[in-house]
Amino acid sequence: PMTAVKTIEAAARFGREEALNLENKSFVPLAHTNEARALVGIFLNDQYVKGKAKKLTKDIETPKQAAVLGAGIMGGGIAYQSAWKGVPVIMKDISDKSLNLGMTEAAKLLNKQLERGKIDGLKLAGVISTIHPTLDYAGFDRVDVVVEAVVENPKVKKAVLAETEQKVRPETVLASNTSTIPIGELASALERPENFCGMHFFNPVHRMPLVEIIRGEKSSDETIAKVVAWASKMGKTPIVVNDCPGFFVNRVLFPYFAGFSQLLRDGADFRKVDKVMEKQFGWPMGPAYLLDVVGIDTAHHAQAVMAAGFPQRMQKEYRDAIDALFDASRFGQKNGLGFWRYKEDSKGKPKKEEDAAVDDLLASVSQPKRDFSDDEIIARMMIPMINEVVRCLEEGIIASPAEADMALVYGLGFPPFHGGAFRWLDTQGSAKYLDMAQQYQHLGPLYEVPEGLRNKARHNEPYYPPVEPARPVGSLKTA
Repeated sequence: PMTAVKTIEAAARFGREEALNLENKSFVPLAHTNEARALVGIFLNDQYVKGKAKKLTKDIETPKQAAVLGAGIMGGGIAYQSAWKGVPVIMKDISDKSLNLGMTEAAKLLNKQLERGKIDGLKLAGVISTIHPTLDYAGFDRVDVVVEAVVENPKVKKAVLAETEQKVRPETVLASNTSTIPIGELASALERPENFCGMHFFNPVHRMPLVEIIRGEKSSDETIAKVVAWASKMGKTPIVVNDCPGFFVNRVLFPYFAGFSQLLRDGADFRKVDKVMEKQFGWPMGPAYLLDVVGIDTAHHAQAVMAAGFPQRMQKEYRDAIDALFDASRFGQKNGLGFWRYKEDSKGKPKKEEDAAVDDLLASVSQPKRDFSDDEIIARMMIPMINEVVRCLEEGIIASPAEADMALVYGLGFPPFHGGAFRWLDTQGSAKYLDMAQQYQHLGPLYEVPEGLRNKARHNEPYYPPVEPARPVGSLKTA
């Protein structure tokens, strides 16, 4: 942006031709930066992912009627998004209070569209009228797809899904919005597991573009295609992944959180870690802030699920910062206290503030405070995530570097100017990354580089094919 401003200021003194020459001289160096390559890569990857979804659904009719089980904030968000994009939806819950919460969430989102002038009152009424709240299964015999969004408890989810299966047509697709529970485990409660898959939305639903579509061991191709078609109709970017605890996004997120916990245990200040990961690496939120937004209680539960799924890497050997905050009922933004303290600003949005009381809590699970360099913080935070991303590709959880990078950018907010984990790896160079990671292997299994990446480093191979360098404007390509 500053180059553009300086170029405009300088070019204002010249005529058209001289000004264009100056613009060209300013633009060409920028076009050759790593950031430009990464952003072009994001565009191309986005086209690839959307093209793959289009190809997958070319013979599939988009669902005409959907249903959501569970009418909380998430359920209301899904119902709003479906109705907003033209697919009527039944929203079922077991209490009027929950249904009111879901309808209030949908109405709130529609009112924001009204306030911005994007819709009028007639359009608002038309959309809200296509969301049908209910305490029973009336109308479920007409739905094409059902997504379950109840509490993150396998017993509850299994019971709800098994009951729903008896109320819908044999060809109706069921999906679960679980964020960590393996799809195979939930499918065991169903008579038609081939009609079941995962459909993991990210919060807030109306803003987050990614939907992870999780293929269970018995999920049919038609089931996956129908759910991809619905997600695409909702304006989302669906990426199909294979089943495992945490699927792709959460599986790679929790090693990142583990790296954060270990940094704090070794004496790092969470405020500095947040600042470095935001200002230096480019994340929209540092790990402490992100944990507060996710919910310390949610992260505490998911951490246990991930540890059970991958005990060799994710099983904790000590009580950490997440445990300390959870035990003190500091659950993050949802109750105003987490790593940070939260108060509403004039617009009703939570604003973070420092809270000295948290230091006393963290002291019980940390060594005395000591300083870490920015580079060391970035390395210790990113190596566990990058290693797990590579493992997911090697194990076939994610199909390609392009899909992995888009899932990270769209689902976690991975800095777009880095292009995603694999683009960042290619920019660093696998050999350079291996040298960096080996300095931290003593920290445990999360820092051990996968063998496939070691092979890449030995042969200096990138994950993306090399791209021909851009030619200066006006140059000719010779034979």
